[in-house]
Amino acid sequence: MSRTVSSWILSSARNSTVLQGKGRLYSIYVPNRNKIKWKLLLSKTCLYPAGSCISSDTFSLKKAFRHTSTEEEHFSFQLSPSQINDILRAGELSHKILDLDGKNANSVLRFESNQLASNSPIEDRRSAATCLQTRGMMFGVFDGHAGSACAQAVSERLLHYIAVSLMSRQTLEEIELAVEGMKPVLPILQWHKHPNDVEYQEITSQYFENLRVYWQHLLDLDTELGFSLEEAMICAFKRLDSDISLEVQAPQENELMRNIALQVAFSGATACVAHVDGVHLHVANTGDCRAILGVREEDGTWSTLPLTRDHNAFDEFEIRRLKREHPRSEEKTLFVNDRLLGILMPSRAFGDVQLKWSKELQHSVLENSCNVEALNIYQYVPPNYHTPPYLTAEPEVTYHKLRSKDKFLVIATDGLWEMLSNEKVVDLVAGHLTELNVQKPQLAFEKPVNLGYMHSLLLQRKNRGTTSLDQNIATHLIRHAIGSNEYGEADPEKLAAMLTLPEDLARMYRDDITVTVVYFNSESIENHYGNN
Repeated sequence: MSRTVSSWILSSARNSTVLQGKGRLYSIYVPNRNKIKWKLLLSKTCLYPAGSCISSDTFSLKKAFRHTSTEEEHFSFQLSPSQINDILRAGELSHKILDLDGKNANSVLRFESNQLASNSPIEDRRSAATCLQTRGMMFGVFDGHAGSACAQAVSERLLHYIAVSLMSRQTLEEIELAVEGMKPVLPILQWHKHPNDVEYQEITSQYFENLRVYWQHLLDLDTELGFSLEEAMICAFKRLDSDISLEVQAPQENELMRNIALQVAFSGATACVAHVDGVHLHVANTGDCRAILGVREEDGTWSTLPLTRDHNAFDEFEIRRLKREHPRSEEKTLFVNDRLLGILMPSRAFGDVQLKWSKELQHSVLENSCNVEALNIYQYVPPNYHTPPYLTAEPEVTYHKLRSKDKFLVIATDGLWEMLSNEKVVDLVAGHLTELNVQKPQLAFEKPVNLGYMHSLLLQRKNRGTTSLDQNIATHLIRHAIGSNEYGEADPEKLAAMLTLPEDLARMYRDDITVTVVYFNSESIENHYGNN
């Protein structure tokens, strides 16, 4: 490791004032405030109550190479290229859509996803599922803050809420009759999960009961028309956030379930969910995750089409919205230091009841809860907290009709976008596609293949300077996000430095990163327009 890289990291770290105590980390100053969503409190406790924490191979490997000392003489960044690859690729997930009969081909060809932790444990989550009772596929990324509890709950539940919102009245009635008769319920979603993805097994039954209450509410609306897709996504986001708030207020005898409900409500999460059905693409966004399209123009060049806006203090629409919702006397205190009430970077999120409830309700819930300090939950009322709620989970929904030149969709948490621009991400994906095509093995040869011929191919590849390519595009993006040098190349030394930072420093230089890239089936999209 070059002395320059290590000296830069250590000198920056010494400018940070860090106070530790009782398993919590308070940070007064960090080199880049955009890397920290909650300025006052960074939780280092495990999401799960004592005795139920689930370990993950994804993170244990990385911890093995981390050091806690910040003294230069003890600071080491020794990782081999294979160790770097093992860390970067541990969270890879990919799924190819099968076309069994050649008819009504899915507009989604395949998707590839990955995530890399900065927090321990990681606060990001992701979801991908095929709708079984309605049409389409859904992909979501969820960026947690003040812990991973809210992101975990939203990643498990939100796609179900959207799917239920899209169901016909007849389907809802059939499902309700099955539940009433204690018969098997038709599956709603087919999940596409990574083996290390975790679930709240202890609270699954309660989540299902509240989902049932929601579909009963939809049946009570007594409407045959149902929701449009935009209405369904908005309704699902808002209803889930309402349920998160109500669950923690309801009496709960089971202490474990009570603790989970508290952690979910008092932490927070931003969310971005894409729904793809044929040529119809809807993206619902709450917070500062982001979705973009990679478009290949007729002349072969690539362009970027943003599908979301970052909901934060840098967005004029958000500033105006909040000013409309609160008295003029609060205009100067809504955003302080580019944060909502001086605390939160995103201006829309799930959970975060500290910025939604009245002071009295917060006090009542926490007063009646035992040992909230052990859960890293504290009642903190910011100055100028007069007219809550200041935060909403209502999403903005964007509709886009896919064209054959729309080649891929990238949805990611802000950890990626803090490091790479929209245009750079599209360039990296497009370049990766080109390299993959160049390096595809030839399955048919004009003459029999012998060892000498294969050896010559390998030598040609070596002479071209071609390195081992990440097969998963999400890994390729993460590699460049944390390891690119000034020439835009992945630098092994910088990668090693970023991957071996001590846990108390890592969050200052990079955020959790979660990326999902969805590739579209251009032929299927063209056929849609041809048939119509």
